[in-house]
Amino acid sequence: MAEDKTYYGTGHRKTAIARVWLKPGEGHLYVNGRDGRDYFAQEKLFRVVMQPLTLTGHEGQFDVVVHATGGGPVAQAEAVRHGMARALLEFNEELRLPLKHAGYLTRDPRAKERKKWGHKRARRGFQFTKR
Repeated sequence: MAEDKTYYGTGHRKTAIARVWLKPGEGHLYVNGRDGRDYFAQEKLFRVVMQPLTLTGHEGQFDVVVHATGGGPVAQAEAVRHGMARALLEFNEELRLPLKHAGYLTRDPRAKERKKWGHKRARRGFQFTKR
């Protein structure tokens, strides 16, 4: 890493949006001004966030700064993973194949289905009474 450049990627999942900046450094993760391990308190979520760096062998080489909004903790973690994978592509285009095979570059399209009229929820109808 000869140049001291910042790499940017945006990630989405459900209603969560994560803006991710990668900068060459010691491997620190900051999410919304807090330490990454504090923000993603569950170890499982922290591992989800770090998957792109672990897969490509770049853990400890980048300082990651994230601004995450919307959604819940799981959606935000997956949005950060998506944004981090996109930022890694900006860093090195040759990482596309392993990231693509792992599914980190694909935006997960699943979201909550809207409520329909005449129904209690999206698909659940109102209870039927015969008498």
